[in-house]
Amino acid sequence: MRRADIHQHLWPEALISSLARRTVEPRITRDGARGWQLVLAGDKPAPFDPADHDPSRRTGFDRILIAPSSPLGIEWLPRAEAEALLDAYHHGVLELGGRFELWAGLVLSDATPERIDALLDDGAVGLSLPAGALAGPAGIEGLGPALERLAARGAPLFVHPGPASGAPSWFPALTSYVAEMHTAWHAWAEWGRPAHPNLTVIFAMLAGLAPLHAERLAARGGPAEAVHDKHTFFDTSSYGPRAVDAMLRVVGVDRLLYGTDVPVVSPADLTPLGEAAIHALTVANPERVL
Repeated sequence: MRRADIHQHLWPEALISSLARRTVEPRITRDGARGWQLVLAGDKPAPFDPADHDPSRRTGFDRILIAPSSPLGIEWLPRAEAEALLDAYHHGVLELGGRFELWAGLVLSDATPERIDALLDDGAVGLSLPAGALAGPAGIEGLGPALERLAARGAPLFVHPGPASGAPSWFPALTSYVAEMHTAWHAWAEWGRPAHPNLTVIFAMLAGLAPLHAERLAARGGPAEAVHDKHTFFDTSSYGPRAVDAMLRVVGVDRLLYGTDVPVVSPADLTPLGEAAIHALTVANPERVL
């Protein structure tokens, strides 16, 4: 059985080069005084180290699923710009082969069933979407044909936060990102699941712990049964054993998958959960769900 990390980020050389050639955000700049910097809309330039995206540093797993960096906002760019960047990302990850597998990104202005077919035929495991694209009925309806094709192909959807601006960097990670994931999970429960009853969906970062609000959801008349949705799963990225333990008590250990968000954050030590739970998160559940 293979150990899996279903949520890492790795920018292939082609993507880094494409970002470095851009003159508007998102882009990468380099000068002698400050070195490499990542420049995003609404944020101050931040240090960027290409070595963080060295595939040889990614060890310890038999399967590593690489997701688009939704905080860059690539999916929302004009079609030609988004296609160029996503193509560089897709081709670079697929060329790695071996233990590396691809979560494909989608140009939101070209969210067609035919595009889903092309991405899956090229070798993607599934599709990654920014949480903001699933924030309400209009977004879910607009993506309907693409999601229908994804379900028909038996491929999963991965929901990832971003973009969001703000300083210091931890602030949007604890506010905007959490709110985005809460919104996407609740929107999916209300509008997405009824429209797509068989689509496998995986929410990053435990959906911001949204399922822990199930009692309040029930009290306010919402779809509280969503916490038992057998086709909805959650990755553990950026949370430790206490949060993961709380989630498994609500949704069950069979609905949790191990994800780290490397190199954005360092992996949490989940050994307090015990060997059986870790085996479920890293081996049994990924083999079954993916």
